[in-house]
Formats: sequence, C-alpha cells, structure tokens
Amino acid sequence: MSRHQVVALLNPPQSPFELASAAEVFGGTRPDVPAHYDFRVCAERPGPVRTTVGYTMLVDAGLAAVRDADTVVIPGWQPPGAPASPAVIEALLDAHRRGARIAAICTGAFVLARTGLLDGRRATTHWRQTGQLAAAFPEVRVDPDVLYVDHGDVATSAGTGAGIDLCLHLVRRDHGAAHAAQIARNMVLPPHREGSQLQYATQPAPARADDSLAPLLEWASSRLDTLLTVGRLAQRAQLSSRTLSRRFTEQLGTSPGEWLLAQRLDAARVLLEQTDLPVESIATRVGLASAVNLRRHFRAHLGTTPGAYRRTFGEPRAVTDHRTWRRARSPGRR
Repeated sequence: MSRHQVVALLNPPQSPFELASAAEVFGGTRPDVPAHYDFRVCAERPGPVRTTVGYTMLVDAGLAAVRDADTVVIPGWQPPGAPASPAVIEALLDAHRRGARIAAICTGAFVLARTGLLDGRRATTHWRQTGQLAAAFPEVRVDPDVLYVDHGDVATSAGTGAGIDLCLHLVRRDHGAAHAAQIARNMVLPPHREGSQLQYATQPAPARADDSLAPLLEWASSRLDTLLTVGRLAQRAQLSSRTLSRRFTEQLGTSPGEWLLAQRLDAARVLLEQTDLPVESIATRVGLASAVNLRRHFRAHLGTTPGAYRRTFGEPRAVTDHRTWRRARSPGRR
C-alpha cells in the first residue's frame, strides 16, 4: 500500500517555522515510529524561494505535485492577504474535488478562503490576523479564540506552534492517538492540545514559576483511574477552586473539568488501540466509571463509538498488559 502523500505549497517569502511544523510531523524519520507519510514541497514557480528570515530555499517541484497529494498543506502566506494566482487557486480546487484534504497553517487560511471552500464554515488564523481575515472574507465564520478548526476536508490553524497541533491532530485522525503521541514524544512536545483551546493566555504577564500548572497536570495524569474532582485538584495545588479554574483558563484556555475529560478520553483511545481490554474495564481504568459513560463521551467528543474506534485503529492481535500501561501512566505514583 502506498503511503499518504503530503505536499506543502510554498510561496515567497516563506516562513520556515510554519513549513517545519508540517515537515517534522509528516516527514520526520524516526527509528521507533512507523512511517505512514511521504512529504515534499512545491511552489508555483520552482527554483529559489525566499524565506522570511533571509535565506533562500531551492524548491524543485511545481504545482503538478499537488495533483498527487492526499493532503495539501499551505504553511503560511506572506504578507497576510497577499493574492494567490488563478493557477494556485485552481490547483487547490482540483485537489479538493478529487478528495484531497487541505490544511492551512496560520496565514495560509487567507489562500484557502480565496478558494471559497471556507464559505459558511468556521476557520481560524493567527490572532493578529483574525480581524483582517473576517473583513476580507465575510462569508467565513472566523473564530479568533481556537488553536485549529478541522472540517475533515479542510482545516485551518492559528499561528506558529498551533500548526504543529493541527498536524498532530490530523495524524491522530489518520492513525490513532498512540501513533500521534509517539511522534509528539520524539519531538519533545507536551501532551496533545485540543483545537478548542485558546490561542493565548488571557493575561499578558507571564505566570511566575511557582504558578505553573505543570506539576499538578503530571500528578493528575498519573491518577486518572482515581476519583479526581476539581476540589481534589485544588486541594493538591493548595488553591481555592476558583483560583484553580482561573489559572486553567489563563494557562490552558480550558476548565479543570474539561481538561480532565480530555485526558481520560485520550487514555481510553490508547487502551482501545493497544489492548484487548473490554470497554467496561477501560472506562474504569480511565476514571469514566462505566461503559455507558465512556460511550456517551466518545460519541459527543469524537463522533464515534469505542468499538468503531478500536476497529479502525486497534493494533492487530492486541495483547492486554494493563500493568505496563499503568506503569507508563503512573510514574512515581503515591
């Protein structure tokens, strides 16, 4: 079976960071992670392509490369709102018509919007440009507060680091949470961020080191099978529940309860992929109490059932070893 072809469409001056976000996720070679993608770049005019940081890249493929793509990535477009040629727009529309998905990182959303594929749909871009995008394309429902928006056939992300979040999200869709987590670990990235998280903290001043939620998040992540409430988290952090909720909003753009649910669903996904444990047992191990509860949250947040998810992403002849999973999730458990 041929690999999924990912093609990044570049335009001068090209941001190296947005390009690297996609290249590292889809094109990186890792000895302990199966390779499911082939990654290449193209430009409307092959040859030297200037970057936003002074050096020039040599791109040897033209728009014909888009015809072979299963996923087309637009890794930014500078300056924001700069026109794209009719040839570029037609290449994107042709790709979409034959079933390729198109993912725009940061200001790449402006080019995707020019195709009309975002009309009547939610989209996002870097928070500095959300107003410009909304004014230029009133048919697009611009959401300035999220990391990324995925409609299946088209997706957009906020700036810089959110492009990595979107690319990892697409890997999760294609090959499951465990495979995406392997890539993230190799990239030394924090746990997966849901697209609904805020683009930036509500308070501009950085938090003091002793205000960081990181130790609490690590502690809670290793105890998902226990009774974890907002009150218990607040007690562990030696904060009031109100202060804890405020810090979650400031640092993560979500509430303690929503964060906990996301961690439990992620843990359930990994168990469904890598073990043959019954759904009832998985629900208990991730702190969702019952199979009914797990199915309800799966349907609401992932649009599928645990059984269907396992059939799609489960490893062949999965062997249950809950002790190994528990040790991996619970370093230094006390």
